[in-house]
Amino acid sequence: MMVYGLLSALLLVPTSNSFSTLITFDVDGTLVSSSPGWEEGAHGRAFAHAVDTILGAREDGKQLIGKRTIPELLEKHEFHGSTDGLILLRLARKAFGLDSDAAYTVHEMMNEMYDFVSKCDDDEVAKGIAPLPGVLSTLQTLATRYGDSDTTQQRVAFGLVTGNVEGIARRKMKALSIYDTGVLTPLPQPLGGREWGGVEHLRFLGGFGSDYCSGDIENPERNYLDRGEQLSICVERCIDMRKSHEHTLERVVHVGDAPADILAAKAYVDHPTRPDGLCVSVVGVATGSYSVKELQDLCGETVPGKWEPVVLKEGQGVGNEEVFLEACGLSKF
Repeated sequence: MMVYGLLSALLLVPTSNSFSTLITFDVDGTLVSSSPGWEEGAHGRAFAHAVDTILGAREDGKQLIGKRTIPELLEKHEFHGSTDGLILLRLARKAFGLDSDAAYTVHEMMNEMYDFVSKCDDDEVAKGIAPLPGVLSTLQTLATRYGDSDTTQQRVAFGLVTGNVEGIARRKMKALSIYDTGVLTPLPQPLGGREWGGVEHLRFLGGFGSDYCSGDIENPERNYLDRGEQLSICVERCIDMRKSHEHTLERVVHVGDAPADILAAKAYVDHPTRPDGLCVSVVGVATGSYSVKELQDLCGETVPGKWEPVVLKEGQGVGNEEVFLEACGLSKF
């Protein structure tokens, strides 16, 4: 397991006009907690709406999901830690008996999900979810200490790596006041992918469920492999933001609460797009549905300078400011 001091030392190398460190956050269970009724919120209801609207229209207008919720239709392992695209396809198979060849409709369904959420107000978007205790304060500290209104001087970039559709992630971050902390690194223009009408002003760095979906719901490993692709996309976007400057990104730190987060970061170590010399770290937080031991068992051995995992103690997470900053190597930045 990674020793904090080494992680800090490697992160403290300043680089002018370029990001030296990228920190990415998972959302659910990491920044946000869910309470009973989350499935009745805008995001939860958008799944059934999208599947029934897009696929039901091709089945003589059938509405086979209707008001049934995700927990009523899928097993926990089929949606927890998964991506919106894979969840949509699992719902499609459950409701319409469609095989994985329905994958060609997944982006159409994700667009329909966003259209549904875009018509909901912030209270509906935030229903059943809330920032975990202390998270907003920690994010504000990160923004104050490491953010910079002149982003060419900012050495730490912050973004999301989440299975959420990008437009929905933007709405959630705004509705929960996470966007207002100022921590998420803004994008001056879209860097790949589509633009999301109505939330153009909320554009920020990330890799999202709408950026990549394998369409493979037979292989359970895709839950984390798809997320690994989203991490890769986020890293590439971070580098692209500074193409006018010399690239010296040295480390990416992914923060997450689920096995999929640990395994996605670990898979990225061997991803063909990982720049030479880029160290990958993960900070596991047991603030969701999984224990410290479950996360630790997936980390494997530390490889200094290449793979440096950290798992915080039970109950500690982003909201435990000093502990979290130290785990990310930022306590002395």
